[in-house]
Amino acid sequence: MTPADSRSADRTLPEVDASRSMVALLGAAGSTDLVVTEAARVPQTLGSVDVVFPLLHGPRGEDGTLQGMLEMAGVRYVGSGVLASAVGMDKAYMKIVLEAAGLPVTPGITVTRRDWATDQLSVIERIEALDYPSFAKPARGGSSIGISKIHDRGEIAEAIELALQYDAKVLVEVAVVGGREVECGVLATSDGDPETSRPAEVRTGADHEFYDFEAKYLADRDTEIDLPADLPPEVEQELRRPAVRAFDALSCEGLARVDFFVLPDQSLIINELNTMPGFTPTSMFPQMWAESGVSYP
Repeated sequence: MTPADSRSADRTLPEVDASRSMVALLGAAGSTDLVVTEAARVPQTLGSVDVVFPLLHGPRGEDGTLQGMLEMAGVRYVGSGVLASAVGMDKAYMKIVLEAAGLPVTPGITVTRRDWATDQLSVIERIEALDYPSFAKPARGGSSIGISKIHDRGEIAEAIELALQYDAKVLVEVAVVGGREVECGVLATSDGDPETSRPAEVRTGADHEFYDFEAKYLADRDTEIDLPADLPPEVEQELRRPAVRAFDALSCEGLARVDFFVLPDQSLIINELNTMPGFTPTSMFPQMWAESGVSYP
């Protein structure tokens, strides 16, 4: 796939061509060779792997699966290990870990496929107890796929069933009304101490109730970025401290992006932590670090 192949066009997103040749690690003891295999052809070695930069999102990419494979193959890689990647991907467990570390998170509940199949009324009552509006999302998803905003009881069933299409576990959280979406990059230095970037704010247009898939990725999105975020200096400094605490709480390594809600009274809530943030030149993580003096290269 070339850089041009990875751009969206006419609201159509790129896909990996499954008909192309397979590439795999050799699997021999002590080897980090990449081998191309094609039908009716002798396998060819591309070369050895020095280090893997796993710029993959979602299941199998940032949930610890790939990281575990690389650990077993003895291949070095960038970013968090198996545990932090798995917890970072599972937003329900992430909230448990962050809350145990004394960090503020949004109130929410977890709904499993079994819960929904056996006692929908109980699930609906638990969601109503959270108050409206709320959000239902796949617990182990990403890129805002499968997320719905719930405004009343009549929207609950559709929201849960949509999220269950993508995961067997759904996280339902109270909407943070009036909260500004502010993100902060974390980067571990050579001695292991994490540093933080200048934060940035995401503002979606009137056509989007929240920062959904279209607002994030499609070419005609009307999303605006304030870089750096328009925050009082003391609020910015206060935000950067829990970003590091969240990074440490999940045992992250290398890099992460921590997403916050800044409330009207300037208090903070952690929305989530992303162990492998978007890394295109227009993604938030590299832009925040460029603003902080670390260029994209």
